[in-house]
Amino acid sequence: MTTTASSAFTLMVQGTASDAGKTTLVAGLCRVFARRGLHVAPFKPQNMALNSAVTSDGGEIGRAQALQAVACGVPAHTDFNPVLLKPQSNTCAQVIVQGKALSVVEAKDFFGPGARHYKQRVMTAVLDSFDRLRQAYELVLVEGAGSPAEINLRDNDIANMGFAEAADCPVILVADIDKGGVFAQLYGTLMLLSEAERARIKGMVINRFRGDIRLLENGLTMIEELTGKPVLGVLPYLDNLVLDAEDAIVHHSAASSDERPLRVVVLVTPRISNHTDFDVLRLHPRVELTMVHAGSSPAHCSAVDLVILPGSKAVRDDLAVLKANGWKAWLDRHLRYGGKLIGICGGYQMLGDVIDDPQGIESTAGSSEGLGYLPMTTTLEAGKQLRNVTGSLSLGGEPCAVHGYEIHCGQSSALVEHEAPLMLATESGAPQPDGMVSTDNQVLGTYLHGLFDSVDACNALLAWAGLHDSQQAVALDELREASINRLADTLEQHLDLELLEHFMQPNTQQGNHHEQ
Repeated sequence: MTTTASSAFTLMVQGTASDAGKTTLVAGLCRVFARRGLHVAPFKPQNMALNSAVTSDGGEIGRAQALQAVACGVPAHTDFNPVLLKPQSNTCAQVIVQGKALSVVEAKDFFGPGARHYKQRVMTAVLDSFDRLRQAYELVLVEGAGSPAEINLRDNDIANMGFAEAADCPVILVADIDKGGVFAQLYGTLMLLSEAERARIKGMVINRFRGDIRLLENGLTMIEELTGKPVLGVLPYLDNLVLDAEDAIVHHSAASSDERPLRVVVLVTPRISNHTDFDVLRLHPRVELTMVHAGSSPAHCSAVDLVILPGSKAVRDDLAVLKANGWKAWLDRHLRYGGKLIGICGGYQMLGDVIDDPQGIESTAGSSEGLGYLPMTTTLEAGKQLRNVTGSLSLGGEPCAVHGYEIHCGQSSALVEHEAPLMLATESGAPQPDGMVSTDNQVLGTYLHGLFDSVDACNALLAWAGLHDSQQAVALDELREASINRLADTLEQHLDLELLEHFMQPNTQQGNHHEQ
C-alpha cells in the first residue's frame, strides 16, 4: 500500500447506530496502519459529546479523536474534529469549529429546515480541515456520527453520507451484534440510503460477537446476497478495554465492598463533562466508585469517604439540580462526619460562594449562590481557557508531578489571601497557582481535568481522602496503550485487510468537493 501526501488514501467508518463501534474500529485501524509504517490521521467531521480534549494547537476536540490520535502516534490537532457540538440543554448546544467556540445554537437551527445556511458554513471548515490532513498524511481514517439512516437529518448532512459524497471517499458499515438484530441493522440501514449512497458502501463489519462463528456463517452468506456487499470481518467481543469514552458513562467499579476499599461517589449532573477524569478510579483495585445521578434523592446514598463534583457544561443549572434534590444538606452532613470533597472544573466553581454569569454564557444571565465550602467567587466570561498543563501538586507532604488539561469559561478569585494553592501549574513560563484546599483540609478544588491520571498524584489524592496502604494507582497511559494494541491485533486477525486496502483508493478528484 503506497501513496503520496497529495493523494492520501481515505476510508470512512459509519455505523448502523450510535455505539455500534465506530470509534473503536477507527482507533484500531489507526494503530494497524501506523504499525505498517503509514503516517495516519483520524478525522470526524462532526461530533456531539461533552467529553473533550485540548489539542497541541490550543483548541478543543472530541475525546474520541484524541484517543485515535494516540493510536496513530501523532499529537491531537483541531483538524481531527473540526465541528464539535457540546449540549448545554435539551434544545441547544455550543458549536466549536476548528477548536474554537463560535456560538450557541438551538437544535432547530442546526438540524431543522432552516439549517442549510449554517451547515454550508461549517461544511467549509470541515472540508478545509480534511484537505489539510490529506496534504499532510498518507492515510485519513474518517469516523461518522450516529447512523447515515437518520433520514430526518439527511438534508445538509455533514457527518455521514453528506461528507462522504463531498469528499468522495469509500465507506464501510459497522453493526453491533451484541444488541441483537444485526442483520436487520445492516439491511435496514442500506435500504434507507439512496442508490448513490449504497454504492459508496464497500463492505460491512459485524462487531462484538460472542460464541461459535459457525452458527453465524449462513447469515453472513445471506446478508451478502441480499445487499451485494461483502462482510469484511466479524469482530469478537473484547472485555476490559481501557479506552476513553466518547460520551457514555461507565457505572461499574473494579473493587468489591468486602475489600474495605475507599468509597467514592461521583455526582452525575445533567450536563456532566469529561467524566473520563474518573477512569483511573474506576480501575483502581482499592476504590469502590459509584456514579450517582444528582437528579435523584440522596436518601438512599450510604456514607462514603470521598465525594467528587465533576465538570459541567451548565454549571449554574447543574448546581440548581443538586440543591433542588437535597444534596447540599447531604454534603453538609458528609463533611461534618469527616468526609472529603473534591470539585473539578465546574464542580470547583460550585464549591465557592457565588457564580456570576452576567453575559448568559452558559444559561440565562444571572448569579447563583454556591455551596460555600471554599472562599472564592467565579465569573463566567466569553472565551474559553484551553491549555495542557503540567505542574506540581502539594497536599501537605512531598510535592509530586501532576498533568492534565483545562477547559473552562470561568475565572475564579480567592476571597482569602492566605489560602494556599493546591498546585503550581505550568504550560510555559512561570508557574501559576491553581485550585485550593479548605483550611480544615476537607475540601479541595481545581480546574485541572485528568487530576488522577498521574500515578503519584493519584496516590497522593487518595491518601488525602483516606486510603492509607501500599496499593499503587494504575498507570492509565500504559493500560490505554496495551488496549489499543490488543484491539489492533484483533483487527489483524479478524478483518480482511487486503480487501479493505483495495477499497481505500486515493481520492483522485481533488477539489471537486469545493463545488458542493
